[in-house]
Amino acid sequence: MCRLANINIGIKKLDFSAKGRMSALLSDGREISVPISMFPDIKKLSIKQRGEWMVLDDQFFTFKNLSRIFSIQDLMRLK
Repeated sequence: MCRLANINIGIKKLDFSAKGRMSALLSDGREISVPISMFPDIKKLSIKQRGEWMVLDDQFFTFKNLSRIFSIQDLMRLK
């Protein structure tokens, strides 16, 4: 889990249903929604490829057709 201000959170699901946006549902019930333009590598993926995501160790995510690994901190722009 990702430790931010003594709160343990993890990624439960990614969603691309809103045009131009990527949303992450977190284990604590919150949802982070960001413009897909913040992630050029993900923006280049087809709709089908965006659906081929996987969560790693609760706090990271990647896609079948990408070698890059993203984190909750990337979504929140904390690093």
